[in-house]
Amino acid sequence: MEIIYTKKAEKHISKLDRSTKHRIKAGIEAIPSGDIKRLQGVVPIAFRLRVGDYRIIFEMTTDKIVIRDVLPRGKAYERV
Repeated sequence: MEIIYTKKAEKHISKLDRSTKHRIKAGIEAIPSGDIKRLQGVVPIAFRLRVGDYRIIFEMTTDKIVIRDVLPRGKAYERV
């Protein structure tokens, strides 16, 4: 599967410390395994991946994954 990062997601990942970046990238590369749930009431259909205190909001099709945002737990659902 091809993984595509939005500019917003790249910006948030670049601000994180090195160990957190590695954990998040490892979690993204392991999709579709992990703590993934579908977000209710969101169009287009989006999912969230939990990695520690961070939430990765993404869309998934059969051939690609689009990472929309990477945010701390408290702010992740305000922007969806």
